[in-house]
Amino acid sequence: MKNMAMELTTHRSPAEVLDDHLRESQHGSVEDDLVRNYAEELIVLTGGGVFRGHDGLRQLAQRLREELPDATFEYTARVVEGEVGFLEWSARGRGAEIKDGADSYLIRDGRIIAQTIHYTVIASKG
Repeated sequence: MKNMAMELTTHRSPAEVLDDHLRESQHGSVEDDLVRNYAEELIVLTGGGVFRGHDGLRQLAQRLREELPDATFEYTARVVEGEVGFLEWSARGRGAEIKDGADSYLIRDGRIIAQTIHYTVIASKG
């Protein structure tokens, strides 16, 4: 499986990697997304600190699932220039929503090697 993942990643443009990541985020699994799109030496910066590697991203994905159960996401802007990608997004889940999601990506050699993540969870009214 690792050879197929390596072959898949080395021949994709940054835009293709970001699009695949967004598809996996909506309809796939965190594990498949990690294998397909993220470098093992990944660094993720958030307002809560620095998270490293696949385990760091797993932690962040779990946190988001806990903060926003049964979430549905909407991607409102997607921009890629060279190796850099930017995503604006919103989400709704059971009891909460996010209106200001913003992620940036550094994508090199078919893998996301660095990412920033920002969002604010707002409790839903009612």
